[in-house]
Amino acid sequence: MAWIVEVVSVRHFFVLSLALNVSLILRAISQNGAPMAAQKEAKVAQMTFLSFPSLSSPSAAAPATATPPLGENGGERVINLDHGDPTMYEQYWKQTGDKTTIVIPGWQSMSYFSDVKNLCWFLEPEFARQIVRLHKVVGNAVTEGRHIVVGTGSSQLFLAALYALSPRDASNPISVVSAAPYYSSYPSMTDCLKSGLHKWAGDAKIFDKREPYIELVTSPNNPDGFVRHSMVNRSGGILVHDLAYYWPQYTPISSPADNDLTLFTVSKSTGHAGMRIGWALVKDVEVAKRMIKFIELNTIGVSKDSQLRAAKVLEVVSDSCEQAGGSEYAESFFHFSHALMTERWTLLREAVKCSGIFSLPKFSPAHCNFFDNNLGSQPAFAWLKCEVDDVDDCEHFLRGHKILTRGGKHFGFSPKYVRISMLDREETFNLFIERLSQIRS
Repeated sequence: MAWIVEVVSVRHFFVLSLALNVSLILRAISQNGAPMAAQKEAKVAQMTFLSFPSLSSPSAAAPATATPPLGENGGERVINLDHGDPTMYEQYWKQTGDKTTIVIPGWQSMSYFSDVKNLCWFLEPEFARQIVRLHKVVGNAVTEGRHIVVGTGSSQLFLAALYALSPRDASNPISVVSAAPYYSSYPSMTDCLKSGLHKWAGDAKIFDKREPYIELVTSPNNPDGFVRHSMVNRSGGILVHDLAYYWPQYTPISSPADNDLTLFTVSKSTGHAGMRIGWALVKDVEVAKRMIKFIELNTIGVSKDSQLRAAKVLEVVSDSCEQAGGSEYAESFFHFSHALMTERWTLLREAVKCSGIFSLPKFSPAHCNFFDNNLGSQPAFAWLKCEVDDVDDCEHFLRGHKILTRGGKHFGFSPKYVRISMLDREETFNLFIERLSQIRS
């Protein structure tokens, strides 16, 4: 029996090694002059083939990717995948050259005000136009009849939403809940100021108080990647939908989100986390006014420079979708990103099989209107479970192998789970895959 296990492990390791080495050869060919346009047909074919590997069969071979040399001390390097820093996207934006370059003269953007006729007076008109355009191109959100509120990342908008939705005349703070596993920052952000307006009340699935509440619905969910709906089984609640990951590279776009209050962010849609820009689509004008008032009190608006840069980035993303296959854009941003996420999830599932002591969520395929194809989810984070009986804390276990992750306890869940970022740079990700595949109990 032991001989059989050893043969299977060696076979799986060989498949993973072969995938990585073939990827290196193909990328080397690409870097020696093959233009992006010449690779489009092959990349689309790979993306279609790898859209959702069979859950009962071994993963397909991965698309081409480079495997940078790890160096003599690669095995000693600490791999930090705790944060969702989206540096993976640098690869695409380098290929676009100066398409997203803007020049801001010293006299520009000096006023606090962007558009005094707009409800959100610090929202740059061009940024608003590009938000509406991108949602129309992707088909992931309804913008008609909505007020756009810009914020310093979706984090500020989350706090603004809590401020706007909390009753002013209540004797007790309103409860804020989200179904576990929930985003690890929700509890601390809700309670950081010890506000008399709202308080964290934990897992929405077990919330049973007969009182008003705010439910945070993150879909696809951070950390486990599943599509989410409201979990509190009664009326009287106010919903805030956090759709930071509802973009084609992560999940099938089944229909435009049509909610009362929806949050988005540049960080995870295009990878520009450093811009610190997010936006909310708000149906109720009074809620929008209160959110704007919070941002006014908090930061007196939002950086114009960041908005102008974000507007240019969103413009290029939309252009790439509408002009894909032409002389300017060989493929759309979302085709490129989807293929890269498919590649990474294929390698991760193979590494998990090689190790034999971990498991990953299984996602059912669904029709994606953007790609017009049945596709599986490939989230920005991997929700990894350690299946070894004598390992109760997977975060601690992986730290012993110099892999830093975020444990399940931070998400209101079992410590046998960890969240792992899938969005780091290629060298870091490939080193992680190699190290994970070699871990045994």
